[in-house]
Amino acid sequence: MKKGTTELYVGIFIILGILCSGYLIITLGELNLFKNDRYSVYAYFTSVSSLNNGADVEMAGVGIGKVTSIFLDTEQLLAKVELSVMKNIELSEDVIASVKTTGIIGDKYIELSPGGSEIILKPGDIIFNTESSVDLESLIRKYIFNLNEEK
Repeated sequence: MKKGTTELYVGIFIILGILCSGYLIITLGELNLFKNDRYSVYAYFTSVSSLNNGADVEMAGVGIGKVTSIFLDTEQLLAKVELSVMKNIELSEDVIASVKTTGIIGDKYIELSPGGSEIILKPGDIIFNTESSVDLESLIRKYIFNLNEEK
């Protein structure tokens, strides 16, 4: 009888451990399985080099969402980026989406600058005002070749 209760306690302990591990994985991994507190909007960019899925979306330096997916729009030949934004954040139709870098060679993220329009974007709408990332290599290349031409 004593062996059976010990096995029961071990089984309960293992089940609780698995449940706690699952909760931590969902919470720390920011998986939204049970609540839908975000909506998606899209933005087209001429270049999103080094921007990755899961990159932050910020407004005024505060995180308000994540980059959900990045793919090439074959009709327009532009990068189409899906942004998942918190539902309590209302974006106006003239919001500006810019690809920015943290530091000189840091990670890329999307910075949203608020607009002044009273028309609010709905889920699935498109942000038309975008600024692509600065290509540091091409700037350095232009600077080096311009120095060589001046001599």
